[in-house]
Amino acid sequence: MNKHFLVGVITLGVILQGLTACSKSAAPNANQPQDTAASTATYPFRDASLSVDARVDDLVSRLTTTEKIAQMFNDTPAIERLGIPAYNWWNESLHGVARAGKATVYPQAIGLASTFDEDLMLRVATSISDEGRAKYHDFLSKDVRTIYGGLTFWSPNINIFRDPRWGRGQETYGEDPFLTGRMAINFVKGIQGENDNSDYLKAVATIKHYAVHSGPEKTRHSDDYHPTRKDLFETYLPAFRMAIAETNVQSLMCAYNRVDGAPACGNNELMQEILRGDMGFNGYVVSDCGAIADFYESRSHHVVDSPAEAAAWAVKSGTDLNCGDSHGNTYTNLHYALQQGLITEDYIDIAVKRLFKARIKLGMFDEQDRVPYSEIGMDVVGSPKHLALTQEAAEKSIVLLKNNGVLPLKAGVKVAVIGPNAVDEDVLVGNYHGVPVKPVLPLEGIVNRVGEANVFYAPGSAQIADIYSHYEPISAENFYHKDANGNLAAGLKAEYYADYYNAAEINDDTFSATPALNRIDADINFSWPVSPIDNSLDDEFSAVWTGILKPKKSGSYRFSGTVALAINGKPVNGAVNLKAGESYNIKAIFGVQKWWPVNAIHPYGKLTWLDESRDLEEEALAAARKADVIIFMGGIDAHLEGEEMPLELDGFTHGDRTHINLPKVQTNLLKQLKATGKPVVMVNFSGSAMALNWESEKLDAILQAFYPGEATGTALANILWGDVSPSGRLPVTFYKGVDDLPAFNDYHMENRTYKFYRGEPLYAFGHGLGYVDFAYNNLVVANTAEAGKALPIAVSVTNTGKMQAEDVAQVYISLLDAPANTPIRDLKAFKRTKLAAGESTELEFNLPARVLTYIDDNGKTQTYTGRVEVTVGSGQKGYVKENAIAVATINVQ
Repeated sequence: MNKHFLVGVITLGVILQGLTACSKSAAPNANQPQDTAASTATYPFRDASLSVDARVDDLVSRLTTTEKIAQMFNDTPAIERLGIPAYNWWNESLHGVARAGKATVYPQAIGLASTFDEDLMLRVATSISDEGRAKYHDFLSKDVRTIYGGLTFWSPNINIFRDPRWGRGQETYGEDPFLTGRMAINFVKGIQGENDNSDYLKAVATIKHYAVHSGPEKTRHSDDYHPTRKDLFETYLPAFRMAIAETNVQSLMCAYNRVDGAPACGNNELMQEILRGDMGFNGYVVSDCGAIADFYESRSHHVVDSPAEAAAWAVKSGTDLNCGDSHGNTYTNLHYALQQGLITEDYIDIAVKRLFKARIKLGMFDEQDRVPYSEIGMDVVGSPKHLALTQEAAEKSIVLLKNNGVLPLKAGVKVAVIGPNAVDEDVLVGNYHGVPVKPVLPLEGIVNRVGEANVFYAPGSAQIADIYSHYEPISAENFYHKDANGNLAAGLKAEYYADYYNAAEINDDTFSATPALNRIDADINFSWPVSPIDNSLDDEFSAVWTGILKPKKSGSYRFSGTVALAINGKPVNGAVNLKAGESYNIKAIFGVQKWWPVNAIHPYGKLTWLDESRDLEEEALAAARKADVIIFMGGIDAHLEGEEMPLELDGFTHGDRTHINLPKVQTNLLKQLKATGKPVVMVNFSGSAMALNWESEKLDAILQAFYPGEATGTALANILWGDVSPSGRLPVTFYKGVDDLPAFNDYHMENRTYKFYRGEPLYAFGHGLGYVDFAYNNLVVANTAEAGKALPIAVSVTNTGKMQAEDVAQVYISLLDAPANTPIRDLKAFKRTKLAAGESTELEFNLPARVLTYIDDNGKTQTYTGRVEVTVGSGQKGYVKENAIAVATINVQ
């Protein structure tokens, strides 16, 4: 099968059939300032001199019940009589502004976590909100109010990556609650502009998915999880608590699953007692998309029988905004819930006030000159500053797992770049991403670094089975059509339609729509920042290409891209044997509509192919024989691991993993490459831990790249040739396999993550090598500490190498006398340090009093007394060189 969603007879239309399209509510004139309508300028809710609460109260008091309920859906209609424009709350910014055309693409979240760099995270998030603001105002200037065009971002994902089989773990900051919390705090501050001294929010960040949520994907709509009280408060809630306590985070998304019987979006303990009460969260809550329908769906939780009951339950529990699904807006049933006495309008008022409070704080009802962020122009999108930042992030995110001395590579070395991910743009971006501005593929970065004459490339193999990564656009020399005289002419006949039609409609004999545009296209390789029909932004359209394909070479071809394809009248779904010079009638169909997963902002129409009859293995060995060093670009990508997908293959199911081994076809190829006697450096791309057991034993060096963003190629080349010393650290444990882990759907933390795992990991949490060593000594910490007091620590660190480099100092504590089953060790602080060759410095940490506490079996925080082991160094005790860590044991009284 093909790796891409939209191939063969699978089209955008087929995937999206049955989904309800976004409503097309009228909006005020785009020439009005910001979201202001002149006719309502005197209303108090328009008066920026009033308090936000006073403005919210005035606005909501003017709404009818019907208008209020309509505002509780992610795609809200305009209230024209009050000059309130339509707004779509759904936007994404996981590692860059997503799904809204071109934007700087940073390393995937798991890669950002591997930097262990709080300042970097703040700068990245600040740049993302810069680009988000610029796009928002640009859309408004064109009167476009679309999904993925707003200022309410549904990021970050701060779930705990407790099990390496979870396909969405790539979206998180790893397995440790403290690291996750610290990265989340900086991300939220950067998105919302909390360091800007502004009265306005720059954008809204949404911490998600609350709570106890980390797979499996296939059963997330029906699963009921039962964490222990200790695990709930020790592992699943701390990152949310930290983000709420240390930022003004405005939004939270509740999860699909149930927790102890109640859906997360209707769990009163989680939502009311803990979130609103204990944690003091005062923002709005949005449901995960379709989560409210799961309350009553027979194939999901089915804890109530009707949409009205589900809507009432969710709103009363504090879920203010419903992100819909194929059912549309479950909250429309609040009308019935009111009639049946299931809810009172007071609950609806509370929810709507929370929502309008966010919009007012974003400046959506004020003159633009009052909102400083409105001055951010589109020139920030993909600016040189942001592209430099994503390269810095990529370089800091890549983890050197093993090195026998082959790295860094020497000048003049000839390299064979082999592997399925060498030219795979998907490994740059992971999931939830925008369109890279200047993507640099791994192969491209190496060629740029050392020159084409020193690089021999071969894809070598599929990623797995028949999923390949080296598709190429079909060049124009292969396409023809018959002109009016019946003669062959270059190019394809193209018909463009002003509306969205799926492939089934266009292939129907009764289809009678008239094309809005007819022309000849040289090939099918389009990037449309605006509609090809009328140059409008965010507009639905369809295209049909017909003509003749004449391949230059015989072979067994596979096709990919974003179009549905038929050859000689038969839908293509698999390999097709084609002969050189023969003519094949083709029909390709493309459609784009204003809805997930492919919206109408900057769509791509592409048809690509590859010849699977090539002997990829022999090509790889031939390339290897010409080189001094083999660089293998392998692993997986986000078409194998990710969110709720239909894929079923060895090791993969519905976006999750069933085992974590490298696909066999890649390991087999690696064994043959190693047999050549040439040094082999592996670069592994994945958003999750990989059991690289044979690879770790036999290969000369291994780099874990995660999904490093659009500067991947440049960053990799800089590290491989030693311009930069690797400094990334693993935010997850790399296990040797999953056989000794608890069941994937078991949410108990026993024998999970570095904190509780009793086995021997392949590579430990926090592991990462560099081209220089850092020595830690002179650890200063009191022999006796007072319970309930902060714990100051100081330590000296020295770069013992011959080049400037960065290290991540990690502080762990172990409560040696704790009466409960406390973690083996627990990360409590970290700090990046850049030192010149031979340079030393002193690091200081002031661990807060809560560090010397533990969670008992009832989920209660208890003050600790007894012995505490404190370690400070380049990683965990037992997994780093002796001089790379300093250790002390103290007594807490």
